[in-house]
Amino acid sequence: MEENRKVSKGIPVRTRRVISYIVLIFFTLLCLIWFYILLINSTRSHAEMTKGFTPIPSTHLIDNWMNLVHGTLPIFNGFINSFIVAGGAAVLASYFSAMTAYAIHAYEFKGKAAASAFILAVMMVPTQVTALGFIKLINRMKLDDTLIPLIVPAIAAPITYFYLKQYMEANLPMSLVEAARIDGANEFRTFNSIVLPIMRPAMSVQLIFAFVGSWNNYFTPALILHTDVKKTLPVLIAQLRGADWLRFDMGQIYIMIAASIFPVVIVYLIMSKFIVGGISSGAVKG
Repeated sequence: MEENRKVSKGIPVRTRRVISYIVLIFFTLLCLIWFYILLINSTRSHAEMTKGFTPIPSTHLIDNWMNLVHGTLPIFNGFINSFIVAGGAAVLASYFSAMTAYAIHAYEFKGKAAASAFILAVMMVPTQVTALGFIKLINRMKLDDTLIPLIVPAIAAPITYFYLKQYMEANLPMSLVEAARIDGANEFRTFNSIVLPIMRPAMSVQLIFAFVGSWNNYFTPALILHTDVKKTLPVLIAQLRGADWLRFDMGQIYIMIAASIFPVVIVYLIMSKFIVGGISSGAVKG
């Protein structure tokens, strides 16, 4: 320990700061290079991409977009469907997971430990294992080829529940809940007025994760949605990539992938402000 302290003291602060910045810039560029390649390819035509990669943008961005919009796939319907599914699933997963975490954390009842263990056990079951039974269920309920099976099941989100429960145990003092009960507030109002503002940073993070996960989900929508106007963007992108060689156009594929990424980035930028603001406004000082 003393040797490490001597080494750290021997390196000037400015040098350590420069090294840290160099490492951060390197990893940032490493993460962004793939987005740069995606944007470059979205400006190139299919014929140009067959010749190899070039770091210089081309002039076919508008042509690729117009070919995509006026193609056979309903792109704008895909955007709308993805927004509905991702937004609805993110809100339901965050809100009801927070409500479940509050019930497990704030109430004492018989079977509390078993209920918590069961929720965590469900988290270990892959989606592919339950896919066949899920499809049979929605077929009996006549919900096949609709967006409802992609939104409503998001209420049961074990991973989101686990994260919010851990955050709640560390940041929610039960004295505030007891004070609200003494003042005559019912449990629903206590949860919405006291608990949710404290949980805002954690819920903002889970909103982002749930939105991105649902936006990029391909497996379940591909099994449920059959009509083109009801399909989400990942299904349409896969359908565009699977076109025959006469209609296969890499320029359209890249411009569609690039367009599908921007809403996710916008949602992250919006929610990141709530994360920073929620940490300062929702924190409780003991």
